[in-house]
Amino acid sequence: PKTLWGSSEPRPPTAGPGQPSPPQQQQQRTETLGFYESDRGRKKKRGLSDLSLLRFISAELTRGYFLEHNEAKYTERRERVYTCMRIPKELEKLMFFGIFLCLDAFLYVFTLLPLRVFLAMFRFITLPCYGLRDRRLLQPAQVCDILKGVILVICYFMMHYVDYSMMYHLIRGQSVIKLYIIYNMLEVADRLFSSFGQDILDALYWTATEPKERKRAHIGVIPHFFMAVLYVFLHAILIMVQATTLNVAFNSHNKSLLTIMMSNNFVEIKGSVFKKFEKNNLFQMSNSDIKERFTNYVLLLIVCLRNMEQFSWNPDHLWVLFPDVCMVVASEIAVDIVKHAFITKFNDITADVYSEYRASLAFDLVSSRQKNAYTDYSDSVSRRMGFIPLPLAVLLIRVVTSSIKVQGVLAYVCVVLFYCGLISLKVLNSIVLLGKSCQYVKEAKMEEKLFNPVVTATPGKPAGKQQSVFKSTQGISTDENGSTSVTNQPVHQKENTPSLLVTSNSDQFLTTPDGEEKDISQDSSELKHRSSKKDLLEIDRFTICGNRID
Repeated sequence: PKTLWGSSEPRPPTAGPGQPSPPQQQQQRTETLGFYESDRGRKKKRGLSDLSLLRFISAELTRGYFLEHNEAKYTERRERVYTCMRIPKELEKLMFFGIFLCLDAFLYVFTLLPLRVFLAMFRFITLPCYGLRDRRLLQPAQVCDILKGVILVICYFMMHYVDYSMMYHLIRGQSVIKLYIIYNMLEVADRLFSSFGQDILDALYWTATEPKERKRAHIGVIPHFFMAVLYVFLHAILIMVQATTLNVAFNSHNKSLLTIMMSNNFVEIKGSVFKKFEKNNLFQMSNSDIKERFTNYVLLLIVCLRNMEQFSWNPDHLWVLFPDVCMVVASEIAVDIVKHAFITKFNDITADVYSEYRASLAFDLVSSRQKNAYTDYSDSVSRRMGFIPLPLAVLLIRVVTSSIKVQGVLAYVCVVLFYCGLISLKVLNSIVLLGKSCQYVKEAKMEEKLFNPVVTATPGKPAGKQQSVFKSTQGISTDENGSTSVTNQPVHQKENTPSLLVTSNSDQFLTTPDGEEKDISQDSSELKHRSSKKDLLEIDRFTICGNRID
């Protein structure tokens, strides 16, 4: 029914007698809610006010957390600690092996090199008696041995014009700061000489022994020879100044110069630890540390010889020098360990990498013993580590001959016996090193690179097609793997194979050290490329960057 207002809509509710109106009810609800909210806020404030100092300390003492929620992070941190603890052992194993490699190359200059020069000269003198059977008067290795011997003798006589006593007193008259600066400059100069010196010697060897098809005029050897003599002489003088400065530091009264020179090793940590290092760069630095440590040992030997001579070979004075020698050696070892430990930590390099470095050095030794080796072992060590034994040998011979006087028949007998002892030490060291090197190469599974080098296919042609071309057109015998059996041939190629002579191992090493191969399209040039690749031992990944830092 319609309402009084004339509409069908319901009327709004009205409050009964004694009841509040609807707006008043809504206001009461709002006030009630506000009361409860304010009461809840007061309870919260009361709870916050209950956090006293004792409750805070109790919460801090009983608060817990779970490390397994970030397991990967903490496992990585633990592995870093284990790596740092393994670094001294692995590094010293590498250093021990590398120092004996340097010792083997150094003893070669005093023991086997004179005998090889004698045999080469005997062959050259008696060659007319047997007739000229070959195009070469001497083999390339014999030519290199004669050049080394002549350079050694010439530089030895040139060193007689350098007065060691005058140099000693001239350096001793300088102040400590000047000597410190001089010693730092000598270290930098020694590294520069070592990096460029082997290139000079290699250029001389290659100019004197390159094949006839590309041989320059014979007079072209003379400038290279004089350059090599000048380099060895200047480098020997540089090492003599280093030894003299170290001798002055040993004989100073307050030992302040020796302390400053030792602290210079710790400056090396600052210059290398906070730099970015890859595995190849760390390998180069490890080789440099091996060479530096061995050179320091020889310098300490020279200092001891000079001091013992001044005190008439009194054995009591040797014990006076012994603490200083031990201090220098210990500081060198400590600096190397700290430096390598932090470099491996900051660059996430594992300690197993030093086993790879040792296997790479062993591979160089084993590959140099192959029949078709492209270089002598001593030269391989020089290229790898920057250790050139000729200047150091010249200086040591000069110091020994000036410190020890040989008079009488008994003295010469002692010299002969000492020389025989050096030969025995060299042979024993070489045998042990070769056995250990074979073991390291086998453990690293690198022996396949020595006996079964992988033959790569020419770009643009499959390997099977190349093998069929070789078998059908050239008639070269192949083994089970389809690779040519060139390794069974003698080292020296005859005249009927001029193409193989042009691409010999030494050509490939000296002209293309990075191992990059050009594209070859014709079948005749494919044979040349294939034979050269078979002769050349496949070098591991560290060889390409062993002489430079990328």
